[in-house]
Amino acid sequence: HVQLVESGGQLVQAGGSLRLSCTASGRPFSEYHVAWFRQPPGKEREFVVAIGWSGSTASSADFMEGRLSISRDIDKNTVFLHMNSLEPEDTAVYYCAARQSTSSVPSSIAARYDYWGQGTQVTVSS
Repeated sequence: HVQLVESGGQLVQAGGSLRLSCTASGRPFSEYHVAWFRQPPGKEREFVVAIGWSGSTASSADFMEGRLSISRDIDKNTVFLHMNSLEPEDTAVYYCAARQSTSSVPSSIAARYDYWGQGTQVTVSS
């Protein structure tokens, strides 16, 4: 099993940037697909971006296209979500999730992920 802890969420002004971190313990991240999801206030949880266990496959949601990147540090067992040009609509609790899969393509479906962090709050002021 793997345990996930997110960090880096904070209040930021519109147009600003943030880097969120998801640190794993228990198992190396190189064995897992890792995804970021977010849940805006009063809305359903939605997919943001994912990176495959090989580190070479990623996909992102259309609403974040061109405004984010995902990376990982194998030595630190951490996945990073870099976001820029933030908008008030990006206000949400951001969660990272992990799953093991024989497929090299990470899923965008939340129900397929077995392990979740507690979330980190991102608030973007206008």
